[in-house]
Amino acid sequence: MPPTFQAFRAAVASQAPALDPGKPGLRVLLALGALAAAVAAFFVWRSQPSPEPLPPPTPVSQPPRTPSPTAAAKVTVHVTGKIRKPGVYLLPAGARVTDAVAAAGGVSRGASTGALNLARRLIDGEQIVVGATTAQAPQGSPIADPATAVLDLNSATTDQLEQLPGVGEVLAARIAEFRDTHGGFTTVEQLREVSGIGPRKYDELKPKVRV
Repeated sequence: MPPTFQAFRAAVASQAPALDPGKPGLRVLLALGALAAAVAAFFVWRSQPSPEPLPPPTPVSQPPRTPSPTAAAKVTVHVTGKIRKPGVYLLPAGARVTDAVAAAGGVSRGASTGALNLARRLIDGEQIVVGATTAQAPQGSPIADPATAVLDLNSATTDQLEQLPGVGEVLAARIAEFRDTHGGFTTVEQLREVSGIGPRKYDELKPKVRV
């Protein structure tokens, strides 16, 4: 065994009593170790990331409700004249004169629709006179004189319109076409917008028509 190792061993043996902590010292060392371990565990726990609270959910906006099919617009029309079941009928908006005639059971036997424009859109509150050729007075009254009769621009037939002063077949057709295109007349003044009706002719027609 080398002399240097023997000298180191002898030095350690000579210091062994001083390095021995004894039972009280060992307890203190164990307590310090336990405390150090607890402190380390506490810092490890504190270093863990804490979960962030989630923001409240954003309310989802409700899509606009589509109108119910049952809430569809309706028009009320009075079908009279040479018809099987005259009366007041409620029909869908956009219905045509032919739909009103069909709802009233069709024309009477041997009768025809006359000058009615079956393709015209219905106007709420109008009266459809089937088979009429002149302006009709209320039931039980004499038929009005065409020269003094006041026609409803929204229900008059083309034959009735031709009875107006200065209105022929072509101009009557233009008035009916304007009525169908614009969904009916709302004022008598709209006659000025019909091609062929100037200020002079309008002054002649104004007292003869109404809406």
